[in-house]
Amino acid sequence: IMADDKDVLRDVWFGRIPACFTLNQDEVTEREAEPYYLLLPRVSYLTLVTDKVKKHFHKAMRAEDAEEMWFEYEGTPLKWHNPIGVLFDLHASNTVLPWSITVHFKNFPERELLHCPSNSVIEAHFMSGIKEADALKHKSQVVNDMQKKDHKQLWMGLQNDKFDQFWAINRKLMEYPTDEGGFRYIPFRIYQTTSDRPFIQKLFRPTSPEGTAHTLGDLLREMYPVALPTDGEPKRYQVVIQGIEPLPETPLQWLSEHLSHPDNFLHICVTPVPSD
Repeated sequence: IMADDKDVLRDVWFGRIPACFTLNQDEVTEREAEPYYLLLPRVSYLTLVTDKVKKHFHKAMRAEDAEEMWFEYEGTPLKWHNPIGVLFDLHASNTVLPWSITVHFKNFPERELLHCPSNSVIEAHFMSGIKEADALKHKSQVVNDMQKKDHKQLWMGLQNDKFDQFWAINRKLMEYPTDEGGFRYIPFRIYQTTSDRPFIQKLFRPTSPEGTAHTLGDLLREMYPVALPTDGEPKRYQVVIQGIEPLPETPLQWLSEHLSHPDNFLHICVTPVPSD
């Protein structure tokens, strides 16, 4: 990898969002529960990095009043199975920092959230994402050639925030034969707040049949054309990946190799431009 590309990987991995967790007012407490401040890693999962939040609020509560912890932002339950950066870019990218998250210990929204009783649930979810991505990229050949300990190293790297440990294995998932110009298909998901669909995900190749590189703009034109600005019109949507708005002419293969989340998917958030 070129040196500056390695820096991109590092910047993505170490991206942080300052957050302020406040206990929902309806919770029964024994004493005043102060807000809890935390720097959230963009590439991780809410339920994986909030043990301290749980302990903090448990101190102010009786054990029988604390059921499964869940999070909400301005009335929207936050789906922990999406990476933290995706939740922020989708729901809060125009908010004033720190990101203000409400913590709940009762009335779990069964219809909107998956239960997360333990870290092994997060690990299973994360690994199934990696396997699905590799099925798209390499017909599963890379992930299937790995040993169990390699799979474990990917997970431990994410869980313990170890960049080098993670990338020592993940770089194998980012390789492709030079003559092919990219992966078989690009693993991506497009999220938007204006729809009930969880996301758009279809097959899309990194290059055209003639061998030219497809761009982010090409992908959007095919999957979600309203996201692209029309000539002479004011911009209606922001297209955000890892907290930044890449230019539409950015090659999709490059984005897939550098701005994917640890699950190897390119998570693309399309949100309306805020009206001031």
